[in-house]
Amino acid sequence: MSVALASMSTQKRFAEKLLQIKALQINLQQPYKWASGWNAPVYCDNRKVLSYPYTRDFVKSELANMILEHFPDAEVIAGVATAGIAHGVLAADLMKLPFVYVRSKPKEHGMGNQIEGVMKKGAKVVVVEDLISTGKSSLEVVEVLRVQGAEVLGMCGLFTYGFPAADEAFEKANLKLHTISNYTALMEVAEELQLVDPNQKVKLAEWRTSPSTWSI
Repeated sequence: MSVALASMSTQKRFAEKLLQIKALQINLQQPYKWASGWNAPVYCDNRKVLSYPYTRDFVKSELANMILEHFPDAEVIAGVATAGIAHGVLAADLMKLPFVYVRSKPKEHGMGNQIEGVMKKGAKVVVVEDLISTGKSSLEVVEVLRVQGAEVLGMCGLFTYGFPAADEAFEKANLKLHTISNYTALMEVAEELQLVDPNQKVKLAEWRTSPSTWSI
């Protein structure tokens, strides 16, 4: 690739790393179908990060640094099941902090837990998520933690599309979100690497503004 890593911001460095391992993909000709039913020209699968040790180390370090910088009082790291679990564990291990994870719904057997692990009431928690799209499922986890008595300081993630709906949802939930990279950084890198031309960039911007109604 033609862009020197040393000259790039962390956001752009990580966007390039995700493109290199094909965790981030752009396809305007054959958009991806999301679980929500939306057609999307961009697809992000951060699970692939776990298969690349050096990229995994980068994520672990950046997440830990992000938590230390923005939430220095953190006492517990909570991962969002399932994709946020591994990244949360890596950061918690590096920081030597307790870790828990939160299921999308309580178990239907055993103890019926929704939060797995040990978390005292009043604990100051930072949530780790792999990907933020609308923010709905991520913020549901925050609410579960709050109901159980946690003081949720904020959320740290790997990548966000930066949809307006997500910005509004986090503002309404009164929660700070920080991510290693984002859609804006992705577009800058994609243009520098000539993965998209100016016309395609316009079409991608239209999608980001209104993903639920976008079509090719």
